[in-house]
Amino acid sequence: MAYEIHEPAAGLSSRCEPILTGLPEWFGNEGSVEAYLAAIDALPTIMVTDGDADIGFLTLKLHGDRSADAYVLGVLGDRHREGVGRAMFEAAEQWLLDQGVRFLQVKTVGASHECSHYEKTRAFYTSLGFVELETFETMPDWPCPCLLLIKTID
Repeated sequence: MAYEIHEPAAGLSSRCEPILTGLPEWFGNEGSVEAYLAAIDALPTIMVTDGDADIGFLTLKLHGDRSADAYVLGVLGDRHREGVGRAMFEAAEQWLLDQGVRFLQVKTVGASHECSHYEKTRAFYTSLGFVELETFETMPDWPCPCLLLIKTID
């Protein structure tokens, strides 16, 4: 399937909202969706399109000069397993390297919270080279365990 990866830009919440709301298994909490949308407007976001249709996005949050966070991302469910997520991360890592960033982190739901959707999410991140750093069983604004994964980009 064809798709195009676009350079990071801010102000894309209106384009990302249908993707977030189309993934209720991961983004079913209305309050967290609103917080993500506010962040997306302020942070660099990579959009993936197929023709005129937005099919995925990855929002990055830089932490100083050397590290960044894959803050929020989503790919429409019917486009999973087509390489869209992997392509977004490859583009993100190249852009981050150009900014001088060396470390990329991502947070997701930890394994102690049984959920098949997040089991697939953790497997996806591992396939990209992320390694588990720490699980926070309790964390503000997280209703379940938060797993922090990291990778060195080069």
